[in-house]
Amino acid sequence: MTRVSIAIILASLLSLTSCANTANGLAKDGKAAGQALDDSTHRVLKAGAH
Repeated sequence: MTRVSIAIILASLLSLTSCANTANGLAKDGKAAGQALDDSTHRVLKAGAH
């Protein structure tokens, strides 16, 4: 393998790692947003019941 090939492989691996971290972060944010929306919906329904 040449040095250029090794550099390309390492850059590709670094790029893929960054994408995986971004995807995991988006999934966590989506779950948190869904939970917040669910909580606020329950508060509104509870307030309307009184």
